[in-house]
Amino acid sequence: MIVAQISRAGGPFELVERPKPEPGPGQVLIKVEACGICHSDQIFKEGHWPGLKFPVVPGHEVAGRVEKIGPNVKLFQPGQKVGVGWNGGYCSHCEPCREGEFPFCTSGATTAASFDGGYGEYMVAPESAVAAMPDGLDPVEAGPLLCAGITTYNALRHSGAKSGDLVAIQGIGGLGHLAVQYANKSSYNTVAISRGKDKEPFARELGAHHYIDDANGDAAQQLQKLGGAKVILATAPSAKAISGLAGGLKYKGKLVIVAAPHENVEVSPLWLLMGSRSVAGHYSGYAKDSEDALAFSALTGVRPKVEVYPLAKVAEAYDRMMSNKARFRVVLKMGAEPKSHAH
Repeated sequence: MIVAQISRAGGPFELVERPKPEPGPGQVLIKVEACGICHSDQIFKEGHWPGLKFPVVPGHEVAGRVEKIGPNVKLFQPGQKVGVGWNGGYCSHCEPCREGEFPFCTSGATTAASFDGGYGEYMVAPESAVAAMPDGLDPVEAGPLLCAGITTYNALRHSGAKSGDLVAIQGIGGLGHLAVQYANKSSYNTVAISRGKDKEPFARELGAHHYIDDANGDAAQQLQKLGGAKVILATAPSAKAISGLAGGLKYKGKLVIVAAPHENVEVSPLWLLMGSRSVAGHYSGYAKDSEDALAFSALTGVRPKVEVYPLAKVAEAYDRMMSNKARFRVVLKMGAEPKSHAH
């Protein structure tokens, strides 16, 4: 098989041939059909992950089919459509697992760090990291749903917002363009927040009922004119922009952050306590959450906007994603012709 590996921190992608792996006990061999490229892949390419061992094969937006199962695998069968996301499975024995909080397993298993990811023709993953995928989803579109999709879908469904509540999505990029769709399909009164009037038609195409141009930094005031937001989901990594949004919360409103800016977000404690408002982060989720996100997407028609590249052009595809010019996710398609195209 061919994989795209990194041999040293900050090194280039290398297309190398390896023997096709065999699944061990509790493991699943997956024939990769597509794998999305995520900004988080930079953590592995640049060697920022603690204790990372090289060579490493990145990729945690994996869509494919089961090729072979190891002993004791019960959930999956050869030929079945599956996916693998960021969460690399769980041990079932630690305190978080015993409480049913599998994403917080103390093993810390993470795809691409604990085992090779999906930048290749095959990969092996533990059964607990694998998500069943419904029919009707194109692998190229399913890949990003296993990261950007589950991240925004899971955060929204656990936010406390109810049907009809005013829910604002900050940013309509890789995460946000999916979040707006999920918010609309969840029957929220959906607000998209971005910079520039030129983005309004696209925001409304995605399902936004309202569009706020935050070019002047007055999104909070505009949200209050709409009655205040029950939930604001921050998807664009700008600490300044996120900090300015808290003032747009309704009483008992919640600012949920799934973007990760390097700077600190600043919020007035007085504003929070006087209205019982809150600020929270939300972890993406584990395999069952991925299954739920995939099923909801298949049911409601939520799909990412993607640009497709063959594995042979992995370096070009990675640079395209990191440039922030992609609209809106970049996906490697195994066996694709060596030519990129919009999908």
